[in-house]
Amino acid sequence: MGYSELIKNFSRIRAYIRSFYVYGFRHRGDFTEKSARSYDNERRRVESWLGDYMKFGQDADGRRVFLSVDSRSIPENPLYRAFRTKSFTDRDITLHFYLLDILKGSGGLSITEIMDELTDRLLEFEADDLPDESTVRKKLREYGSLGLVTVQKRGREKVYLLSESPVNLSAWGPAAAFFSEAAPLGAAGSFLQQRIPDQFDRFRFKHHYILNALDSEILYELLTAIGEKRRVSFTVRKNSVTVLPLKVYIGTQTGRQYLLAASLLGKRFSFYRVDLIDNIKKGDICEYPPGLEQELADFCSHVWGVTGNNSSRLEHIEMTVFAGTEEGHIVERLEREKRCGSVERLDDTHWRFTADVYDAFEMIPWLRTFTGRVTELKCTDQRVPDRFWKDLDEMTLMYGEDTNAVS
Repeated sequence: MGYSELIKNFSRIRAYIRSFYVYGFRHRGDFTEKSARSYDNERRRVESWLGDYMKFGQDADGRRVFLSVDSRSIPENPLYRAFRTKSFTDRDITLHFYLLDILKGSGGLSITEIMDELTDRLLEFEADDLPDESTVRKKLREYGSLGLVTVQKRGREKVYLLSESPVNLSAWGPAAAFFSEAAPLGAAGSFLQQRIPDQFDRFRFKHHYILNALDSEILYELLTAIGEKRRVSFTVRKNSVTVLPLKVYIGTQTGRQYLLAASLLGKRFSFYRVDLIDNIKKGDICEYPPGLEQELADFCSHVWGVTGNNSSRLEHIEMTVFAGTEEGHIVERLEREKRCGSVERLDDTHWRFTADVYDAFEMIPWLRTFTGRVTELKCTDQRVPDRFWKDLDEMTLMYGEDTNAVS
């Protein structure tokens, strides 16, 4: 069971886990935002969820705390546990269960009928403590947005019915288990799994990006804003930003999530790391400026990764790769990984990759994967070929081999 002091604001827990247990490996004395007592309270709370994965290391400055997870041995992301602890008042809990019980099998009740039934059942409350009609309406409206309650018309008045779902959750066990670990907003799959008696736990993931769980609330707000075409405000490294969110990119190598957004006038596109976004707030609906969608499509057609913006010039890059007559897998890989580039055949053993991108320098890690096969590399940003050949020369000196030799 979670630590008894439940939480109202997840952003504080998110920052704490990320700072101290994921990226920081800090000591108790490094916690300077609040008192040491606050540190102890937060540590106990997190330990109640993640105690099986917390490790401790000792150095000259004291004990460090961090998380250690072997993805081969766990069926589910342990960080989802943090979302299952949220504080409620006693009245919230009481009202919740009474409303569900009143609506169950009722065939539909008006707000007046619901209030009358509540009054009869809540005799143990003082008159002043009875929930007013406005509070009950808000609660029912919230349940409607969650799909728990259905609103229908009966003459001139609205009636509320408890929603019934014919879905057999047990049949969705494998799908929920896979979704919770492999998809963005996997927290939804994790919550579904908790309601399935026999949980499906046979999946294991070689590349398991569990840290994205901490960004689920932020990602949900961003995707909602994109769907509704709303502007959003947030902070990144304590800098305030207001933008039009457009797309979310997810890195295939790191699993890191990025927001692609436009300035309010739609003149400049920029990327923001989702794990660095805090204090997000959705703003007004904002119609896209004329031509923005076409400009976005043009921009995305020249994006290799998540750097660069449309205010910079395009950079042209060409790489010629050697592939023997029986090495079709090299050509297949070029075609599969070319992204916004193109591949053409020069002769029986040489193929040329060409691309126009906003930032060619970020392509270097990918270019290096063809080491030993690159016969020519040209780019309008001369730093790219210079860096590539420099790294290759240093590797040659390190291993004492002519790694650039191509027959």
